[in-house]
Amino acid sequence: MSEPVTFGRQDVIADVAAALGVAPHEVPEDADLTDAGLDSVRLMSLVEKWRSAGAEQADFATLAAEPVLSAWLDVLVPADPA
Repeated sequence: MSEPVTFGRQDVIADVAAALGVAPHEVPEDADLTDAGLDSVRLMSLVEKWRSAGAEQADFATLAAEPVLSAWLDVLVPADPA
């Protein structure tokens, strides 16, 4: 049985910002994160962290295919359908 996801949008943004070495408000949601300096090793670390927090949908290939924060937020913290 999987654990519930224990993080939200702000947590994802903070984690990405920390990986890039910038403040969370400095990470544009529409920028290419590889252009911003996020390499595959950092992405793998983020995926492991998020999977440990219960985000089974955190998949390296999926996130690497579209390295844009807004796309990652859609995958990792989908909006409530209600």
